[in-house]
Amino acid sequence: MRTRPGSSRSTVPACHSRAAAAACTTAVALLLAGCGTGQDTPGGDRGSHTQDGGGEADATSGARHLPGVGARYRARIPEAAGQVVVVHGEGRDSARSRVELWARGGERDGGDEREGRGGTGAWSLEKRWQGHNGKRGWTTDHHEGDKRTPVGVFTLTDAGGVDAAPAGTALPYLHSAAFTPPAHWADRTEHDFDHVVAIDYNRVPGTSPLDPTRPRGQEKGGFIWLHLDHGSGTSGCVSVPRRAMEHLLRTLDPDRRPVIVMGDRATLRD
Repeated sequence: MRTRPGSSRSTVPACHSRAAAAACTTAVALLLAGCGTGQDTPGGDRGSHTQDGGGEADATSGARHLPGVGARYRARIPEAAGQVVVVHGEGRDSARSRVELWARGGERDGGDEREGRGGTGAWSLEKRWQGHNGKRGWTTDHHEGDKRTPVGVFTLTDAGGVDAAPAGTALPYLHSAAFTPPAHWADRTEHDFDHVVAIDYNRVPGTSPLDPTRPRGQEKGGFIWLHLDHGSGTSGCVSVPRRAMEHLLRTLDPDRRPVIVMGDRATLRD
């Protein structure tokens, strides 16, 4: 078994002080009801193990609207967003999903294209991967412990993990051993949090993914992350292959206001 690294340089505080260490301990404990799987595996999707897999995108470009995303959720995408991760769940009660990275250029103004500022530019599909979501599927009314992933449109502002950030990572990244899953979790979850991107559901954007603050209340759950896939459903997070996560960390750019649009196919099309 490998040795976990300690905390290192970050744009947000690591767990060095007593207060910060207490907060990190609380945060990791709350993962039991948030992102992690623990020992609760019966009924979960047992799809193929894809941690080191990857997927190339089909040649799709020039889309005026994101395919499979209906007017309701399109309207929630900020105009400034130049990058969107779209998660299409296979079904309301399915743990399997397809994860896509889309990007668009900016508006044309006097012949000059302002790249990466969202605007009215056409969408282009950059990458596509298979992944997983909550082991019980999706919900539009997420509550702590329901094992479902919240449907919606959320910003992506912060990242972190047990491992150091891949070269080129632009999102603020907390490298800390505090992300290490509890020892009593299943062995297959050991690397789940080597890298994570916090999904801004019931959290304070601009803080560490380990920040336990839940503005909408504890009962609405939290710690909904993009993290590494272990081959089956999660307790509410979205999981992707390692190469997918590394690509996302190298590609997502805070200046392009990245967001994630996620839900089961039928709900997203609404």
